[in-house]
Amino acid sequence: METILVTGGAGFIGSGYVLRQLDLSDVRVVNLDLLTYAGNPANLAAVEKHPRYVFIRGDIGDADLVRAVLNEYRPAAVLNFAAESHVDRSIAGPAAFMQTNVIGVFRLLEEVRRYWEQLHGEMSESFRFLHVSTDEVYGSLGPDEPPFHEATPYAPNSPYSASKAAGDHLVRAYHHTYGLPVLTTNCSNNYGPRQFPEKLIPLMILNGLEGKPLPVYGDGLNVRDWIFVDDHCAAVEMVLNNGRVGETYNIGGGCQKTNLEVVRAVCDILDEVRGDSPFVPHASQIRFVGDRPGHDRRYAVDSSKIERELGWGPMESFESGLRKTVRWYLDNPSWIDSVRSGEYRDWIRSHYGPE
Repeated sequence: METILVTGGAGFIGSGYVLRQLDLSDVRVVNLDLLTYAGNPANLAAVEKHPRYVFIRGDIGDADLVRAVLNEYRPAAVLNFAAESHVDRSIAGPAAFMQTNVIGVFRLLEEVRRYWEQLHGEMSESFRFLHVSTDEVYGSLGPDEPPFHEATPYAPNSPYSASKAAGDHLVRAYHHTYGLPVLTTNCSNNYGPRQFPEKLIPLMILNGLEGKPLPVYGDGLNVRDWIFVDDHCAAVEMVLNNGRVGETYNIGGGCQKTNLEVVRAVCDILDEVRGDSPFVPHASQIRFVGDRPGHDRRYAVDSSKIERELGWGPMESFESGLRKTVRWYLDNPSWIDSVRSGEYRDWIRSHYGPE
């Protein structure tokens, strides 16, 4: 049975990929995750006792542990979802982002390179290292500029995006210098079930449900390209199985919306599904707050390469995906309670004011 090592698999996107693999594929999944605040074991409760799932708590920057895991489980592929990923947190405390997204990626690459160089024959030829990254490495687009494509020069503007860009460059360098068979994906904004509620859409859903302010940075007109998490996971699977070694693939939902449009869309669905009496529109809870430093104005992703080469395309519209997302949070209050630690509440309070 083939084994894949997934790092960061207890996080939002990683858990979606692990669940998909154990549902669709005859593989063993070894999941290495440090379980930081956003890495929730509850995300994988459905498979924690699955005979083809192995969970190991640990850091991708722990070279001894990574070496031991690789030697014991002998994976045919390594997928790196592990990352610190919230822009606001990177502004307040960039050190953790450099540690995981740069130093951690370097140490992971070093151990994977050593492991790969010891493989022989077909396993050596078929081995892959797939690095999951972000569209934010490309910087900010003007209102009339074409979407980011794979050859767009990197111009990161936040500590988060700079750390991810550094990781991307390391992955590229390990392919060109050592021949390591790598693949890189750069994806647009994800949304869907199990996303930690510091991110825009789950924060709006939960605050809306509880009658709290819906904080929107600046004028709310910053534009993002949105993709449902299941579509992203399907794209990653396609790239792993059929992507060309050494190549980068951009993954976008083809859905550009301002932050204010997203928040209003959440409000409209909550108005519809809640049916509170007396009726008070959830949009009345919207509050504009001071913009964050260096806030990129617009992201948009050109996915024509992965569509052309691999036949991938998003299956969910923004409207259908958003409805599924709202329903998931409505149906899973115990998950919500499990992530609302004191640290989470302190973070929301420090950035958006009192709850």
